[in-house]
Amino acid sequence: MRSVVTIARHLAAVAALPFTITVLVPLWIARGSQTSIRFPAGPADWAAAVAGVALAGIGLVLFASTLRLFVTVGRGTLAPWDPPKHLIVRGPYRYVRNPMISGVLFVLFGEALILRSWPQLQWALFFLVINLVYIPLFEEPQLADRFGAPYQDYCRNVRRFIPRPRPWQQERR
Repeated sequence: MRSVVTIARHLAAVAALPFTITVLVPLWIARGSQTSIRFPAGPADWAAAVAGVALAGIGLVLFASTLRLFVTVGRGTLAPWDPPKHLIVRGPYRYVRNPMISGVLFVLFGEALILRSWPQLQWALFFLVINLVYIPLFEEPQLADRFGAPYQDYCRNVRRFIPRPRPWQQERR
């Protein structure tokens, strides 16, 4: 029964947040702008489509790996109302502090390229700007309060959005 509740918590969080951001909003934008998937017409369209599929694929892998860490290490969900109970500094988090948002952004920019859609690109850029403001002003202070010195040490060593060339090794205490 406990695992069913855990799965339900995670599915609700994914449906409420990344699914809405990467699927529902882009569908709404596509309908409003009469954008549809169309077969690439020439080399530039093919390049955009291939790049878009690659970006979306990278984003999905990044998102899935971070979601797995939220379940197994953090013991919480990606939702602010049910956050991880433990600081996660493994996997992609050793390179960059916000790999889940990076994954979502890769998907959004990939969608814009696949659809070759200016409104989709505007949505991706808008989502990026929202996170450039929200994360340092709201999310990071909450994480600092929740996790204290280990989080502050992590922030000193791992950048917010630009990945490190080599993974950070947390000192054992």
